[in-house]
Amino acid sequence: MRIASVTPLRLRGLPTLPRLSCAETGLLLGVATLLALALFGPGLPASQHQHDFADQRTLWGIPCALDVLSNLAFALAGAWGWWELRRVPPGALDATSRALAALFFGGLLCTAAGSALYHWQPQDAGLLWDRLGMVLPFAGLLGLAAASRVSARAGVAAAGTVLLAGPMAVWVWVHTGNLLPWAVVQLGGLLVVLVLACLPRRVDGLALHLGVVVVLYALAKLLEAADHSVFEATGGWVSGHSLKHVLAAGAAWPVLTALGSLVALRHSDAAVMPSGQNGAHAVGVARRSGA
Repeated sequence: MRIASVTPLRLRGLPTLPRLSCAETGLLLGVATLLALALFGPGLPASQHQHDFADQRTLWGIPCALDVLSNLAFALAGAWGWWELRRVPPGALDATSRALAALFFGGLLCTAAGSALYHWQPQDAGLLWDRLGMVLPFAGLLGLAAASRVSARAGVAAAGTVLLAGPMAVWVWVHTGNLLPWAVVQLGGLLVVLVLACLPRRVDGLALHLGVVVVLYALAKLLEAADHSVFEATGGWVSGHSLKHVLAAGAAWPVLTALGSLVALRHSDAAVMPSGQNGAHAVGVARRSGA
């Protein structure tokens, strides 16, 4: 009696997902490590002076005026980004990166509103909306970084992780006072972007200068920590927290310039007016120079 050989069953007609690349595996392990730190790390209580900002001046009837008005930098960057994104021609940017860029710039607008609301009357209730608004640009930026350096699906996964982890971290802070999960979302995300900056850009990835993003955001956090010192050093002219808003909004600049290069490439292609083989060659040169 012959026993039939046992072979693995395969579901016909269903697409199989490609295996994780080395970069995707490393990104997954890094995120898992940060998640473990957020869940099992030591509690981090919020500072008792977290609402004690240096610049308390009321100008034009606006309390804490410069801390409120400096959020216009986020609104400007978000609106500019939406305008620039609409100018990018179809096909010049993959659908995943386009959606992540829209999330990033829309998140900047939400950040501007939430942060201005909070600084108008600094208290925990306003800080809740401030932090929830910040989750959106964090997710968009981390997703763009992963999509440009690893893969499109890594970008979606990274953005989705932040969109889930961010509100949960805020919820933990509200109900327990533990700030560690939120710190992991902020600083851990920055660390991931720093690591991604060391990887080569994908051929079809958005040309993001991630190192510039890291430097600007790191300087913004330093200014936030030196809020009172900067206010004293400038003779009460501007505080570190107000400057922090401007520099943090400036972290959108690499995304704006990357999109602007795609728009410029469209105009250069249109100006070539290809005719025959020489024209096609000129278009190809223009495309390669913009990559």
